[in-house]
Order: sequence, then C-alpha cells, then structure tokens
Amino acid sequence: MTGADPSDDALVVRRFLPVPRERVFAAWLDPDSLAQWMRPGSTTRATATVEPRVGGRFRIVMSTDHEAYEHRGEYLAIDPPSLLSFTWISKNTDDRPTVVTIGFLERLGGTELILTHRRLPGTQLESHRRGWTDIVRKLAETLRLSAAS
Repeated sequence: MTGADPSDDALVVRRFLPVPRERVFAAWLDPDSLAQWMRPGSTTRATATVEPRVGGRFRIVMSTDHEAYEHRGEYLAIDPPSLLSFTWISKNTDDRPTVVTIGFLERLGGTELILTHRRLPGTQLESHRRGWTDIVRKLAETLRLSAAS
C-alpha cells in the first residue's frame, strides 16, 4: 500500500514453513522461543518477556557485540492459530507505535506465514524488510531443527 504519507507504507514478508501452524503460531508467544530466533543480522543474543493476551505487553531486547536494541509493544489480536497482531515500538520507529500483523495459513505440508508491518517511517521500510525476512528465516530454521530432535 502506498499513500502520500510515507508512514502509510507497509512491508510484507511471506514464507512457507514445513511445520504445523499451531507450532508456528505458538513460537511467537513463547519468550524462550522468541529469544532463539528473534535475532536479525548481527544480533548475537536476544531476551524476551511476554504477556500473551490481548492488551498484554512484550519486550524484546536484541543485542550485538556492541549495542542492545529494545523493542516493545502491546498485543492487539491473538486468534490461535491463525492471526497475531501487535504494536512494535523502537528507536527505529521513532518511538512511535507501528503495527505488525501475522497471518498463519494452513497449507499442504505446513504453514504459509504472511507478516505485514504498517506505519513504519518511510526511511525504515527496507531495513525492517531485511530484518523481518531474516527473523522469519531463523524461525523456520529453529522450528525445523526442533522437529528433527
């Protein structure tokens, strides 16, 4: 979606995960799981706290060797196992709430994940697209490895 205001732009990341959607959905609300794969780019570790209920808050701190980046928000919708929506606030959103919505579609052999991030500052679209793409890739890898063990 593109409008006159760059903050109206949205980014979309799609990925097929060969994992049942109940497991993919649950991974987004489990702080131990989030800490394993919510590590885009040069992030070496992450910590997460969550209150997995509508109106509940979360806090994720992604750390590199040199810096820590706090991300926080509030759950707007939790509809297992098909939909999750939350605000996403960080210094890269100018400390303003943006909105992430994730659809989990049941597909033959797994789940199609569709992540949409809206209300980002226009200058942050591409960096967030790279970040979310990497995060979803690491989620898929983590779930694949946990299924194999």
